[in-house]
Amino acid sequence: MQPSYLSKERAQGKEFDAGLRNFMNNVYFKMATGVLLTALVALGVGSSPALIELFLGGPQKYIVIFAPLAILWFGFNPMTMKSSHLMMAFYAVSVAYGISFAAIAFIASHDLTFAINVAKAFFVATAMFAGLSIYGYTTKADLSPMRTFITMGIWGLIAASLMNIYFGSDMMSNVIAGVGIVLFSGLTVWQTQEMKLMYHSAMGMEIGERLAWAAALNLYISFIALFQYILHFMNQR
Repeated sequence: MQPSYLSKERAQGKEFDAGLRNFMNNVYFKMATGVLLTALVALGVGSSPALIELFLGGPQKYIVIFAPLAILWFGFNPMTMKSSHLMMAFYAVSVAYGISFAAIAFIASHDLTFAINVAKAFFVATAMFAGLSIYGYTTKADLSPMRTFITMGIWGLIAASLMNIYFGSDMMSNVIAGVGIVLFSGLTVWQTQEMKLMYHSAMGMEIGERLAWAAALNLYISFIALFQYILHFMNQR
């Protein structure tokens, strides 16, 4: 007969595993709804030349392009904001990305080759993201040392991207895309492990929802970045 404390520990372990699984599923579901919303907005705006002109036809396009960064910087703080406010900020980012992708949807609707490349890029990004996230969830290695390197790399990537808006160098664009795939692949792995480690079975529902929205946004941005950079290389072929 097993000691009672062993039975209790096993019961707690099963409860933790079930709670962690539900938490992870919740995060991936939220992320998936964001990706779906982005696709729907891109298709909706991209199907209307008038809307494309309204959002992307002049200097206002830079507002659309940088809106996600502004929301992330000023309007997304899981430590102080309610989960309902985090949800609205998450979907605002998803809509902003959808508008910025409207040009992609418009071109795809008129160019079969480009549309096929978009589909290929999406499936490759999805497969990569799934594999990277599974690795991040299952690996026993401590990935925390990656954080500083990846963070610095992404800031450098943003700076290089801003510079290339002015220079318009194809070679620099290719380098940025290649480095971006590497950095956001690493970020996906690290974020998945971090998401797993930050879960605690004793945390309340509100705290759990805040963490879930934060994790969903992080993974969403990584997926979108992978898709963009992979699409860049698909169109070089």
